[in-house]
Amino acid sequence: MGKWRVKEQMNRQMDWRTNHEKEVLYWLCQLPDLGSTVLRKIWEYDQRFSDLLSVNDLPAEKKMILKPEQFAAVKVWKLHYQECWERYQVMQQSGMQFVTVLDEHYPAALRNLTDYPIALYVKGALPDSRMPSAAIVGARSCSAYGKQIAEEFARMLATAGVQIISGLALGIDGAAHLGAIHAGQPTFGILGCGVNICYPSSHYKLYEAMLSRGGILSEYPPDIKPEPFHFPQRNRIISGLSDLILIIEAKEKSGSLITAERGLEQGKEIYAVPGRITDRLSKGCNLLIQQGAGIALSPADILEALGVKREKKLIIHPKAAELLGEEERLVYDCLEHSSRHIDEIARDCGRSISDCMRILLTLELTGLIQQTNSHYYCKKVVL
Repeated sequence: MGKWRVKEQMNRQMDWRTNHEKEVLYWLCQLPDLGSTVLRKIWEYDQRFSDLLSVNDLPAEKKMILKPEQFAAVKVWKLHYQECWERYQVMQQSGMQFVTVLDEHYPAALRNLTDYPIALYVKGALPDSRMPSAAIVGARSCSAYGKQIAEEFARMLATAGVQIISGLALGIDGAAHLGAIHAGQPTFGILGCGVNICYPSSHYKLYEAMLSRGGILSEYPPDIKPEPFHFPQRNRIISGLSDLILIIEAKEKSGSLITAERGLEQGKEIYAVPGRITDRLSKGCNLLIQQGAGIALSPADILEALGVKREKKLIIHPKAAELLGEEERLVYDCLEHSSRHIDEIARDCGRSISDCMRILLTLELTGLIQQTNSHYYCKKVVL
């Protein structure tokens, strides 16, 4: 037999073994009694999962990895192997990927984590390891200003070639993904539920857009619903996939600070956008800066930290603002970067509500302001 035939046969055998091991791992991942810690220990012992199909014949050292109740659960779970195998085939046909530590394209950045996910479920694409990545996370109940800042930072970073990674949550996370989408660049959402579940459901359009420009990832199997304890766990993946973590608006105790903490443990750079010391949503960011995090005053600060060159500047529509007429200027000067109700604006500028409505519409059409909610307006920031 020629050398090339021997090599081809060996490659086929390796592919078969890898596929078989992946099928067995998928079966094991559906058994909640095991958990990722046990699966990591099994993998690190001899990089084989298939011998758990004959659990009674396991080497003594490998048996010791399993607690007695886990040992018993695996024996019972073998009855469901065919059912799991069929679900595995359906999942692959539906376009979802099962990316495991057995795969060469498993993200290299995650392999370095002590608590790396043994497998990821993926819709869309994985982040490109050749491109820089930044995680942008923050408060769910963010301010209109925070949402603007997150979207603008993400848009400009993405335009410069930085992949945006976040958690698809309400508030800052969603704004960051949206900024990247508006730039026409990839962005990746890490979920605390199955990748076939859009959580929150209000982000469905964003979720769909991300599948064509990026991807959705989770270590939880399809159909697993979001649980509170899933989210701190998924934060290590957000930080692990990122070269740098940017926090925009965070309370003193928040999930965003957990992401920053995990990032520090992983040796990642942490940046935060500062805020007013009296703002509850700024306490977490200001605390991080006090403890040594980098100060992000513009996207240029992040690009510089990532080694991507860009001119550093902060612009708030100077030319358009200079061209305002007297009455537009009067109303514009009454606005802030946090939302104000039209009743407050009318009172402060001494105009009727109907006059203010007309002027605010003009300012909105010129791109100087935005309506954040019904009858609430704020200045629009462009970085």
